[in-house]
Amino acid sequence: MAIQPIRIFGDPVLRLAAQPVTVFDKELRTLVRDLTETMKEAPGRGLAAPQIGVSLRVFTYHVDGVFGHLINPGLDLSEEEQDGPEGCLSLPGLTFDCKRAYGVVAKGFNEYGDPVTVEGTQLLARCIQHETDHLDGIIFIDRLDREQRKAALRAIREAEWAGDTAPQVRVSPHSTFGRAL
Repeated sequence: MAIQPIRIFGDPVLRLAAQPVTVFDKELRTLVRDLTETMKEAPGRGLAAPQIGVSLRVFTYHVDGVFGHLINPGLDLSEEEQDGPEGCLSLPGLTFDCKRAYGVVAKGFNEYGDPVTVEGTQLLARCIQHETDHLDGIIFIDRLDREQRKAALRAIREAEWAGDTAPQVRVSPHSTFGRAL
């Protein structure tokens, strides 16, 4: 297990749709452990593989004392919405109110390839939606209204970490196309 550097807003890997996991092996289990350890160290409520430079559809979460992960997630969202504060490890120190579905049913797989269903509301629903967005190349500020987005972009430009991006994406053997993104 190794703590990995977290990619910061502006890194191109954060804007790419991640590839589905097709091989459930020891290396994937190492990725899940690395994501979990990095998330705990940060600390954060969730972390998606693209945030550590791996373009695969994997994320971990830690909500209400429960650690978990989901691979190749698909979401069913409630019609009821919630509005509340949201932050991101790839946007250190910034928080903005973001509208999300109040509830979610997420279906995917665990690190061994077994089917998993995670149901949640409020914070768990927000976390699962946020991390799944990362797998689709979406950052939560993309979901803000126009004025909030302008404020977020201003805050990003003024942040001391602005412009700190990693130079390359780690190539994973799980990638279906076998090249760096």
